[in-house]
Amino acid sequence: MITGIPEEEFIAPGSRHCAGCGPMLGLRHILKAAGKNTIVVIGTGCMEVVTTPYPLSSFLVPAIHNAFENTAATAAGIESALKHMGKKDTKVLAVAGDGGTADIGLGSLSGMIERGHNVCYICYDNEGYQNTGAQRSGATSKFASTTTTPYGSKIHGKVEPKKPLPFIVAAHRLPYVATANIAFPQDLYRKVRKAFSVKGPTYIQLFAPCTLGWKFPPSLTVNIARLAVETNFSPLYDIENGVFALNKKIDKPKPVSEYLKIQGRYKKLAKEEVDVLQKDVNKEYEFLKGLEGRPLFPL
Repeated sequence: MITGIPEEEFIAPGSRHCAGCGPMLGLRHILKAAGKNTIVVIGTGCMEVVTTPYPLSSFLVPAIHNAFENTAATAAGIESALKHMGKKDTKVLAVAGDGGTADIGLGSLSGMIERGHNVCYICYDNEGYQNTGAQRSGATSKFASTTTTPYGSKIHGKVEPKKPLPFIVAAHRLPYVATANIAFPQDLYRKVRKAFSVKGPTYIQLFAPCTLGWKFPPSLTVNIARLAVETNFSPLYDIENGVFALNKKIDKPKPVSEYLKIQGRYKKLAKEEVDVLQKDVNKEYEFLKGLEGRPLFPL
C-alpha cells in the first residue's frame, strides 16, 4: 500500500503487460484516482493491447478501445452523450501513448480541447511506438536509438529533440496541464484528482519507462523513472489556469549520464553527445525556473 492512495484496484490481475511495465504501473494509480464511476477510452497502443484482447478486458470499469488517431474524439463523443443523458457524475478518462498523442492523434486532441469537452486526457509517455517494435515518435528524446532511428556510423540515433507536448497543449488555454512520473505515485494521484476536479478538458503527460524499448532490466523501471526527475531530464510541473509551477525543484541534480548509462538505447553515445544532452537539460531547466509563478498566456 502506498500512503494516501486507495487499495482498491480497477485493473484485474493477470493482464499481458511486460514485467516492469512503466505505463501499467501508472495506469493502476490513474484509475484509483479516477474511481469506480469512470468510463475509460483507451487508444491503440501498449496499454490497449495488454488489457483488451477481444473478447476479454482487464478493466474493472467500462472501457472502449478505439484506433490510434481518435482517442480524444471518442472521449468527446462519450462526454457529449453523458451530458445529453443528464449523467453529470460519470468521469471520462482518455488514455493513449505518446505516438497516439504527439503524432497520430494530435489533431483529435486539439479539437477536443478547443471544443471544451469535460475529459481528462492522459498520455503515457514511453517515448516511442513500443507496441509495434520500438519505433521513434515525436516524443522520443534526442539521440535515443530506436528501430527507425538506429545509432549508425553517420546518424547517431534520433536527431530531433523531444516534442514539447505539454506546452503545445497548454497553448490551447485549457484549465489544467501537468507532467507526472510513475516513480512519484502520490504526485500522479494528486494530479489526476485535480484534473477531474476542474471543469473542462485537462491533460497529464506521464513519464513511463519501457523495459523492452529502452533496453534495461525490468527491476530498474522505477529507478530510471526517478532518475529522470533527479537529473532534471524530465521535470515535474503543472500549468493551472495558465500559471506555471515546478512541483519538485531539483537544485542539485545528478548528472544526466546517471540516467543514460543504464539504458541500452543510449549505450553507444559518445562523451560529446552526453555533454550535449547535459547542456540541453540545464538550459531547459533554467528556462522552466524562469517561468515559475508566471502566466504563460494572458488570463
